[in-house]
Amino acid sequence: MATDPRFYRSLGPVSAADLAAFLGAELIGDAECALFSVSTPQQAARGDLCFLTRSSADGAFAAGVAVLVADRETGSGAIEAGAAAALVHASPKAAYAAASVRLVEPIAHEGEAAWHLEASIAPDAKLAPGVVVGQGAQISQGARIGANTVIGPGVVVGARTRIGAGAAIHFAEIGAACEIAAGAVIGESGFGLAYHQGEIVSLPHVGRVVLEDAVTLGANVTVDRGMFDDTRLKAGCRIDNLCHIGHNVVVGEQAVMAAFAGVSGSVSIGAGAQFGGRVGVADHLTIGAGVRLAADAAVMRDVPEGETWAGSPAQPIQRFMRETAWVRREAGRRGRTRKEES
Repeated sequence: MATDPRFYRSLGPVSAADLAAFLGAELIGDAECALFSVSTPQQAARGDLCFLTRSSADGAFAAGVAVLVADRETGSGAIEAGAAAALVHASPKAAYAAASVRLVEPIAHEGEAAWHLEASIAPDAKLAPGVVVGQGAQISQGARIGANTVIGPGVVVGARTRIGAGAAIHFAEIGAACEIAAGAVIGESGFGLAYHQGEIVSLPHVGRVVLEDAVTLGANVTVDRGMFDDTRLKAGCRIDNLCHIGHNVVVGEQAVMAAFAGVSGSVSIGAGAQFGGRVGVADHLTIGAGVRLAADAAVMRDVPEGETWAGSPAQPIQRFMRETAWVRREAGRRGRTRKEES
């Protein structure tokens, strides 16, 4: 999807020719194509720039879309598929980061007033001392917000939601009857990086966080906003203290995570999944509905629906228990052998 105007301001229009010159990219196609925002190839609309790899090149493009690619072949294919312009760059991820900064900027809190005049705060909402509310934010009826919490521009806080002291919430929609404990951070950038000429470049994060109704986040939980798509926690999730959820993650309904769980970017977690303490999940994996992950599990591949896994690297628990028992027997046997030999 294109960027949400509640959270991001377009700096366009910028012509494809001007953007190519800014990036040092080769231009194929319409030099006058006007660009206003960034998006994904699947959701790009007129005026959007999207980063395109060979693997994401299937399908037609809407009129007025431009793409940023690594080679002329992919760019020419995009033009044939309906894109108006293609920008070819040797380091396309780094160039895309620079292009995003040129096209879009996050909306920051304006003015010196803690509660912006353009914020909407329900008469019965309770805000403790030190709360900051940005322009365009909406705080619904019955909400309770603890001291020194920051509610950024455009953020929606649903009815009867309770937020603890010292939380920071930006680029987010929070549903009704949620519980967010002290120190939670929602909507910061995720850990997306590219390399260009020996330097590390931070990739843009222009997505959102969506918490559906009745989600619980413990103290000091961090939920990163999406790079383009939403990071979404579906209804009834329970996330314990000190967990981290990376960008573009989707957590299914009624999923549970114990303390110190960490989920890398673009992971999909099914409904009713249960994570023990200190579970770690690698990026771009699918954890099926009803999966149970034992404490300390290090998940490095997809887990099918309904299975229980344990270990590092994680595997089905029956296999993990057999291997653990074998190691214990072998260690005991070899220990006895050494004693006999001595």
